[in-house]
Amino acid sequence: MGFDKTTIRIEGTPLARRVAVAMRAVLEPVVEVGPGRSGMPVVVDDRPRRGPLAAAAAGHRALLELGHHGPVVLVACDLPLLDSAVIRLLADWPGESSVVPVVGGRPQPLCARWSRRDLDMVPALLTNGARSMRPLLSLPGVRLLDEGAWSSAAGADAFADADRPEDLDRLALDWSPPRSPLTEDG
Repeated sequence: MGFDKTTIRIEGTPLARRVAVAMRAVLEPVVEVGPGRSGMPVVVDDRPRRGPLAAAAAGHRALLELGHHGPVVLVACDLPLLDSAVIRLLADWPGESSVVPVVGGRPQPLCARWSRRDLDMVPALLTNGARSMRPLLSLPGVRLLDEGAWSSAAGADAFADADRPEDLDRLALDWSPPRSPLTEDG
């Protein structure tokens, strides 16, 4: 987009903070792997610009250090219509396995719940050069949730990411770019 997506204002609130509100309504503990835009505790990504898999590893390590040893709800920062109902659906899914919603035939690994067992595989995947979450999708026991499993909690737009200004316009959101292209003070 030409600027930090986390600072896009949706109805006056930076996108990272909107996502944080949805997460904090359901989860504890919560952390942000990133520049500190959400208001959540920040985890430094020790492999910056190495993709979401490296960020997931950093977040998982931080949660383990905080004493959280169960499944982890992992959410990307660019989901402007994500709400606590989706987070609750993922967090409360029965069992300990990974659950990944499938929207329009595409798995959503960046809005999913990942088991500790699956997250423990991430360091080996990173060592082998993986950067995306895709290799986790093929692990045994990962449950892909079709629309029937998640549609009572949300519409498909809850999973829509904002990669371009046109994405925000298509979602009919009242949005504006950050106040400053270099910084955003919230």
